[in-house]
Amino acid sequence: MMRISVWNGDMSDSYLKTITQLGADCIDFGGGEWFPGVAEQGYPDLDKLLQIKKKIHSWGLEINRVTLPDMTEAFFKDADGGEAEVENAANALRVFAEAKVPIARQRVAGDTFSGRLHHFSAPHRGGYMSRADSLGLKRDKEPTPSPEELDSWWAHFCRLYEVLVPIAEEGGIKLAIHPSDSPLPDTPLGGLGFHRVIDAFPSRNVGYLYCCGTRAEAGGSPLVLDEIHNYGRKGRIFMVHLRNVRASLATAGGFEETLLDDGDMNMFKLVVELKKVGFDGCLNPDHIPAIEGDSGTARQGLAYSIGYIKALFAALAVRA
Repeated sequence: MMRISVWNGDMSDSYLKTITQLGADCIDFGGGEWFPGVAEQGYPDLDKLLQIKKKIHSWGLEINRVTLPDMTEAFFKDADGGEAEVENAANALRVFAEAKVPIARQRVAGDTFSGRLHHFSAPHRGGYMSRADSLGLKRDKEPTPSPEELDSWWAHFCRLYEVLVPIAEEGGIKLAIHPSDSPLPDTPLGGLGFHRVIDAFPSRNVGYLYCCGTRAEAGGSPLVLDEIHNYGRKGRIFMVHLRNVRASLATAGGFEETLLDDGDMNMFKLVVELKKVGFDGCLNPDHIPAIEGDSGTARQGLAYSIGYIKALFAALAVRA
């Protein structure tokens, strides 16, 4: 059964009460540095993590996904501290597995080419603002990494996963990777590189945090539907970022993010396809634009997004 996960917010009682009242099921932790212990020892403290888990459970919620400490350029460039980052990620994965967290994401430096895009905010209906990227508006673009640099990046990524995957298998935790955002050509985790991950690591514990919006940025709805079928029938979609966009880098040289009903994609078609391939994980409405009156955790935008996904689930049940 598909469920709804939301960001951890400030983890206050007020926030947890709000998302419980709205009907969220689970919480996703997007920052690898957030957990107690990371600043002090490089990875989370198990006892404090279990306390956080207990607090979440007290509201009838569960942890869906956590994030490991970041792998920075220090690792990918063989600089001082790079090997310590691998050790910290490995220790964090062990802690999360011991706490019986189902999914962990690893963030990696160098998988995007942000210096090739102009980043801005775009206005939409009623004046709400959202993230946008453009190829054409960018002046003095940074060069795409050379083939040799990309090969080196991939070799380092594989070395990292060679450490993490056995830990994930032993601990029974899923290791998820997010696609390159924005998905420019040759980004290491773009359309081609993304698939290389499960080709190189065929373990059932290796898969994707599949981001509909990011992949739509590369080629729109047809690409997203095809990839859901491709990755989903292989059982490699562990969770989904449900995000809508207008246009794509392929069709318009840029894109704008939107509220769930305000973009080019028919989100119900995506949910139908997810059900067809047997997906039973969480949908997370990420990159939620703020609505008039929102501040902090953008609660009106969050409420809208949760309600929209619940309506998708209701329509899916009727369709069945």
